[in-house]
Amino acid sequence: MLGVLDLPGLRPTTDRIRETLFNWLGQDLVGLRCLDLFAGTGALGFEAASRHAHSVTLLEKDKQAHAKLLANFALLESSPAPGIVQILHRDSLEFLKQQADRSSNLIFIDPPFQEEGLLNQALIEAARVCDDSAGGGIYVEFPSSRPREQIEALVPDWHCGKYLEAGQVKACLFRFKRD
Repeated sequence: MLGVLDLPGLRPTTDRIRETLFNWLGQDLVGLRCLDLFAGTGALGFEAASRHAHSVTLLEKDKQAHAKLLANFALLESSPAPGIVQILHRDSLEFLKQQADRSSNLIFIDPPFQEEGLLNQALIEAARVCDDSAGGGIYVEFPSSRPREQIEALVPDWHCGKYLEAGQVKACLFRFKRD
């Protein structure tokens, strides 16, 4: 069980949502390069690493949350993840803007819900950075008060292939539209 801090905007992905997401993605993420933006507890990134992702970069801007993320990873190292895990104390959006086009395969976006613009910018940048041709995609969590169509309109070359609603959360797994 990962430790969770009580910080404004920190809202860990529930076990039910995480289970659904990884059922969508499959049990084996071999070879995928993953980014967990706004990592929080790191649950999504750590899960990707445990499913043999090639590399997982977790980004957390909040100093306390970053420290807790490192502590959570130390707890997991007793059963080491086969993927290469990197934990950075960085601004996710700035990091994403510095990434090469199509340099990651699976991107998790779960920012604080009160920062609507942050989600919008991160999703638009992720659409440039993500290459889902080997699997993966862009996973986004957003508040149930936002229409799904509003999120989909931000990335017209992608479609929400998988979708769920659970309580106050909506989630989409975007895949690139191919002919």
